[in-house]
Amino acid sequence: MTASSGNQRSESAANRQIPDDIAERRFDVIVVGAGINGAGIARDAAMRGLDVLLIDKGDIGGATTASPTRLIHGGLRYLEYYEFSLVRESLREREHLLKIAPHLVHPLGFTVPIYAGWRRKPLTIRAGMMLYDILSYDKSLPRHEMLSRDEVLRREPGLSADGLLAAAFYYDAQVDYPERLTFENALSAHEHGAAIITHARVDRLLHDANRVNGIVFTDLLSGQEYSTQAQLVINAAGPWVDTVLTGIEGQRYIGGTKGTHIVVHIFPGAPSAALYVEAQADGRPYFIVPWTGRYLIGTTDIRFEGDLDHIVPDESEISYLLGETERVIPVSGLSRDKVLYAYSGVRPLPYKEEGSAGSITRRHIIHDHAPDFDGLISIIGGKITTYRNLAEETVDLAFEKLGRISPDCKTATIPLPGAATGDLKRFNENFIARSELPEPAARRLLTIYGTRAWNVLELADEDDRLRRPLGKETNALAAEIPFAFRQEHALTLTDVLARRTMLGLDDAVGLDVVEPAATIAQQMLGWSDARAADEIAAYRRHTQDLLPRTESTNGD
Repeated sequence: MTASSGNQRSESAANRQIPDDIAERRFDVIVVGAGINGAGIARDAAMRGLDVLLIDKGDIGGATTASPTRLIHGGLRYLEYYEFSLVRESLREREHLLKIAPHLVHPLGFTVPIYAGWRRKPLTIRAGMMLYDILSYDKSLPRHEMLSRDEVLRREPGLSADGLLAAAFYYDAQVDYPERLTFENALSAHEHGAAIITHARVDRLLHDANRVNGIVFTDLLSGQEYSTQAQLVINAAGPWVDTVLTGIEGQRYIGGTKGTHIVVHIFPGAPSAALYVEAQADGRPYFIVPWTGRYLIGTTDIRFEGDLDHIVPDESEISYLLGETERVIPVSGLSRDKVLYAYSGVRPLPYKEEGSAGSITRRHIIHDHAPDFDGLISIIGGKITTYRNLAEETVDLAFEKLGRISPDCKTATIPLPGAATGDLKRFNENFIARSELPEPAARRLLTIYGTRAWNVLELADEDDRLRRPLGKETNALAAEIPFAFRQEHALTLTDVLARRTMLGLDDAVGLDVVEPAATIAQQMLGWSDARAADEIAAYRRHTQDLLPRTESTNGD
């Protein structure tokens, strides 16, 4: 196959969903940025009846949202900075997410070992745990328990016994795929009438005197420029908030910090529950978390002033995480060649000139630019756990600025599309029994798509080839490739592998299935050889930033 980027772009552009009347439209709200905050805002706004456009220069959930520790948590460490209201908000929102997205969010136990010489003493940890329970008075998860030295070593025999005093055990929650959580918010927004445009860069904000009234954007797949209007623009571009404001304001709002994670196979001494431990090098808490049959270790927290479009794990960060893990689990045997891959992202935190990165608040700020620039709101900070409440507050303000009476927000009670059933457990059991798939393949579909797993199988019924596994080492179905393009707003193969099928987070970061996936796209979607070659090459470039382990570094 011969690559031709021009052919790839023209074929991709033909699939996109830019409304024909985009230049004449006047939306109620344009949301710039389709990360978790932007997608949540779009969902809430659309559900309350506003005419919404959600736009992103990349894919849905493709940047910061794809780079966290994949936890839905109350923020235990925020208690150190006396951010009690933020912890309470986070714990309340954790409960909402357990109810509206149970296919994606599930409880996870955490062990907090306490060692002699550590900054956080047993009494401090115990007091924090008690306060955590008090602030989560309406929770569905069990209360914490304190463990003696012997008890914690029985539970986690891989832990270093040297200086171990005791431990605390408590529950928070995990979201295996925040990319899917974000997508389902965007999908729900679309189901309620929102327009979604991805791979489209906002070049500038339109304004008349001191009022913002629209955007100019470039379709990055075709190169064509468009403009469209709105009564209100909500800048939820995450680390790129200041970039979107270019030409409007010179003030700096974002002071991002970089977080890096590594992914490894199960290793000697691997904990049965997540570990929440204190790093010896800098006293910063970090996690060792069971995740999709592997372990996720992170994160770092370093001020970042580099290229936001090229954020790559640094070898020193990887060494830091490996070294700290070996210290707390001496039998781990982890080394650089054991790292399957690593990933990094930048947290869009409020700009703070001085102080440690960890001391910067994780509380979100909803900034109204009026009276200097009316019709413009910027979202600064925030985190996955509290995205829904941030969206509710933002949409409340949107209605106020639009001069309309706001309907009630229902995002805390109406399930996301993949949880649209009264009894998810029974649904899962029925699906496994009736799908005629091997049980591992059926469970995989349920984990990723929830109740929409049936939609995947309905598409598979179109062609026997679509019920086949995509590759020898995966339980993914071939049907998931056309499903992502036809029903999940994917425009590129990277969208599909990295953020729809989640195959890009497997051991080989999707490189083992990229060619079969492109072949299916050719067969089912009519791709040319040139388009397939370009898509494969683009995906391979995407994986380079994950520093995937190659055969030559395989230490197994």
